[in-house]
Amino acid sequence: MSKPNLNRRTLLRGAGALMGLPLLDAMSPAGRNLAHASSTPAAAAPTRMACIFFPNGAIMPDWTPEGAGRDWKLSKTLQPLAEYKSKMNVISGLALDKGRANGDGAGDHARCCATFLTASQPVKTSSNIHVGVSVDQVSARQLDGQNKLSSIELGLTTSRNAGSCDSGYSCAYSSNISWRSATQPMSKEVSPKLAFERLFGNGDVAGRRKRDFYRQSILDVVADDAQALLKRAGGSDKRKLDEYFASVRDLENRIERTEAEERAAMPDLKVPDGRPETFREHARLMYDIMALGFQTDSTRIATLMLDNAGGSRVYKEVGVNDAHHSLSHHRNDAGKVKSLSTIDHYLVEQFAYFLEKMDSIQEGEGTLLDHSMVLYGSGLSDGNRHQHDKLPIVMAGGANGQFRTGEHIVMKDETPMANLYLTMLDAMGTPAESIGDSTGRFKELLAG
Repeated sequence: MSKPNLNRRTLLRGAGALMGLPLLDAMSPAGRNLAHASSTPAAAAPTRMACIFFPNGAIMPDWTPEGAGRDWKLSKTLQPLAEYKSKMNVISGLALDKGRANGDGAGDHARCCATFLTASQPVKTSSNIHVGVSVDQVSARQLDGQNKLSSIELGLTTSRNAGSCDSGYSCAYSSNISWRSATQPMSKEVSPKLAFERLFGNGDVAGRRKRDFYRQSILDVVADDAQALLKRAGGSDKRKLDEYFASVRDLENRIERTEAEERAAMPDLKVPDGRPETFREHARLMYDIMALGFQTDSTRIATLMLDNAGGSRVYKEVGVNDAHHSLSHHRNDAGKVKSLSTIDHYLVEQFAYFLEKMDSIQEGEGTLLDHSMVLYGSGLSDGNRHQHDKLPIVMAGGANGQFRTGEHIVMKDETPMANLYLTMLDAMGTPAESIGDSTGRFKELLAG
């Protein structure tokens, strides 16, 4: 009698570890024996959502593509995305009106962050915070229980949820783009190791400590289950598993290496967060963790903050020696504008790395990128004037064929960004009647 198919939620287990698997042919509903999985149709892939925030706006003349519709050219800043032009859209004309003062005075950086995924006006306060539920959490609520993690929130700079960070606005507004409720931000994880543990740990603290003590890999801990699975797998699945295990091993090694470098470089004094020389590797580790979470269906929703609102990271690795935030108030100084454009391009290079990773992972007849929607953007356009309209927005991935791609979509100015969020929620199968200041669906993105 043939053995049953492998369930999509099959996990490899070990002390302190719980490891998800990528989408295998043997997870199809056809009921074929795992040993014959290589000839079995692949299971339908779920749709995933990733939202990535960068602070301080962009140099829009260098960001904005030439042309519109399908007749367009990538801009100087977006050139690193050339390989994925056919699998993404640049969207111009979107606005976050609730990021504006609307009678509340200064504090544009805090507001641009708090409204980025909520499209709701934050209450100006340093204590009794209140803003809307973010699009990722609207979806996560409806998907709760379907995956190990309903969502994962990542960042490169630690959160501060107490005190005032921008003209009387709570630091919570500047530190978080994900909001579970109007008063509860989803604090982000900035340690790659702890983010990795969230994906592959099982809550067994003692088991994790034992594994760490012996410097065991997650793969070492689940080795017995992994070997049993490999023996039963068909040729196609065996290759997928070999590639997957290799990527996990590589990610673990990179995390361990960067931690060792941090320990070696750390003096006896407290080192400030976000050391610029580690930015590229830190960002890429987080991008890899997001991709791994999607690949294993451990989560279908992820957010990443490349820095907090008004972030003052110094990007010495690309020859910029001044703080990002201070540069953004450039007053049209040519040198500062050039430095900002260099930073914008550098951040897009890291985003291109993520798209490359996503597009390299095969799922059925498509790739992980084909089955995802990846929003990349800022809550400001011109940081010098604190503009909350004509935002720099990229939407990559086809959302399982629901989105058409390969276009520069130019919208009428002041189109609410919240309209895009409603369409994203529809594509996730988690619809809502409204979100923030939405006025309707973003139909321009839809295929067919």
